[in-house]
Amino acid sequence: MALSREEREQFLSEPHVAALGVDAGDARGPLLVPIWYAYEPGGLPWILTGADSRKMQRIRAAGHFSLLVQRTTPTVRYVSVEGPVAEVTEAADGLHRELAGRYLAGDALEQYAAWAEAELGDHVVVRMRPEHWLSADMGAG
Repeated sequence: MALSREEREQFLSEPHVAALGVDAGDARGPLLVPIWYAYEPGGLPWILTGADSRKMQRIRAAGHFSLLVQRTTPTVRYVSVEGPVAEVTEAADGLHRELAGRYLAGDALEQYAAWAEAELGDHVVVRMRPEHWLSADMGAG
């Protein structure tokens, strides 16, 4: 059963690891990679990625991308959202910590945030304007 707008936005706002999909070009299938993301209901989903990464090169070329999040318990549920790039901005200080804070806590968060700020180099924030949604809860009914 498809989720309501409120249900799919709430589900997307939870800290799932997303699969990012974008056209890979060169007559290949899409580039699909796991990625952390952030989203607040009614807002724009966003990711952090290397400014010169293959992912970012493909997003720039395509002008749009998709995110898919899912769970398997207590029921199989997923939300997929696709849309054009709304904006790309330089990552501000503290964004690695903010994003990682959705997924990590305590020492793991502190260690990751310190490593990310020191080692990840130039990153950009990519915000998507959601246009197409797919969703389902296989246990609802």
